[in-house]
Amino acid sequence: MRIAIGGFQHETNTFAPSKADFDAFARGGGWPPLLTGGDLFDGVAGINLPIAGFIDAMKARHHLMPTAWAAASPSAHVTEDAFERFADLIVGGIKRAQGVDAVYLDLHGAMVTEHLDDGEGELLARIRKVVGPNVPVVASLDLHANVTQRMVENAEALVAYRTYPHVDMAETGARAAALLQRRFDGASKPHVAVKRVPFLIPLGSQCTMLEPTQSLYRELPRFEGSGVASASFTPGFPAADFPECGPVVFAYGDDPGGVACAAQRLCEAVEARESDFALEVLSPEEGVRRAIAVAGRAARPVVIADTQDNPGAGGNSDTTGMLRALVGANAQRAAMGLIVDPEAARAAHAVGVGASLDIALGGKSRIPGDAPFQARFTVENLSDGRFTCTGPFYRGARMTLGPSACLRIGGVRVVVACEKPQMADQEMYRFVGIEPTREGILVNKSSVHFRADFTPIAEEILVCKAPGPMLADPSDFPWKRLAPGIRTKPNGIAFVGG
Repeated sequence: MRIAIGGFQHETNTFAPSKADFDAFARGGGWPPLLTGGDLFDGVAGINLPIAGFIDAMKARHHLMPTAWAAASPSAHVTEDAFERFADLIVGGIKRAQGVDAVYLDLHGAMVTEHLDDGEGELLARIRKVVGPNVPVVASLDLHANVTQRMVENAEALVAYRTYPHVDMAETGARAAALLQRRFDGASKPHVAVKRVPFLIPLGSQCTMLEPTQSLYRELPRFEGSGVASASFTPGFPAADFPECGPVVFAYGDDPGGVACAAQRLCEAVEARESDFALEVLSPEEGVRRAIAVAGRAARPVVIADTQDNPGAGGNSDTTGMLRALVGANAQRAAMGLIVDPEAARAAHAVGVGASLDIALGGKSRIPGDAPFQARFTVENLSDGRFTCTGPFYRGARMTLGPSACLRIGGVRVVVACEKPQMADQEMYRFVGIEPTREGILVNKSSVHFRADFTPIAEEILVCKAPGPMLADPSDFPWKRLAPGIRTKPNGIAFVGG
């Protein structure tokens, strides 16, 4: 079969400080840069990405016709120019194929653009217009997708990740391939059932290594079978101010009654655990005090999540609240990263290893309550920012973070870079000479993904909320456009309108 493939990944925090332009997708950074045509195959090979899993599952059996693939770090809205240019690459590639038997797309599911609430729904609608009503269009989605009615209407099947940290991205691409193969083997177009969960779920509470989400996903496969080919639960990305933001469950299969029953039962299982979606979050000072106390008697590092400046949720990875807390408490054997500050990174390269420099580090995003950290730092190490990740989440990703440095102030070392992937892999310390297993305290700008690679080496994991654009409590956002009636946090107050 002739299968057109492509991908367009962005998670949009409509409250974040900066937008994603075309160059943000073109240069990649933590993920591969823009890939078109045949370059797509080598560009994603061996990386934990859905499209890589789909390719591996289908390349021996079918003719895969690559269009384009790109991902940009989460941020505020995708610019209209970026969306239109990239959508044209994918839709134009399908048109040039002059007839395909199916389409597979590697999507996120939470893209908001300057001119569209639902970037993925619009892209799928344009593709559906090109291929017609009968060609299967299948897409894989992030666990944090805000699944919309338009996405469901224009895709024959959607399949979402089941882990957060997302260690099953490639596996999800393979599951999408299996759904498509069912159609090639003679199955009819699947029926679908969708149910919306009536409350927003905080990002940290969506971690599948913690309860209640761990149990919900462990039980998810039991909703499949007996006419139900696929069931998914997307807790949603709770920082996108539009009416279809929120958790969704959906199921596909041959038996319409069974599909409807599976979606209903899965939704009821999620709603029954509403009170359990809670997570302890500390102030920076309290978190550092606790970490210092534990590190003084532990052989392994205490890991702190700087959750509200998570670049995987729209932060610019440059706030300084946790750095101030570390330095203010005279923390020793402490390291943190990434702080993204191209000016500081290049200044470190200019003076060289061993030199000192006075700089105002970070704080360029102008987040309320945050400011640059003015101090004298010593340059301990330098890097060109190129390395390959080895942990379960970023597995195989070939990072290109630009000129980077390890800067030290007292007992604290800081990883400074030019690009902003979240700190979710131990190699993101090692590439500037920091061995994370030997530190007493590690502060990671990440909400959950870091847990995949850092839990095995951590004595304890703490979550802190220094100023940042990804609020740990979604009810704290200044919502204006949510669906009336949805609760802005578990057991919270229902939204009545902005």
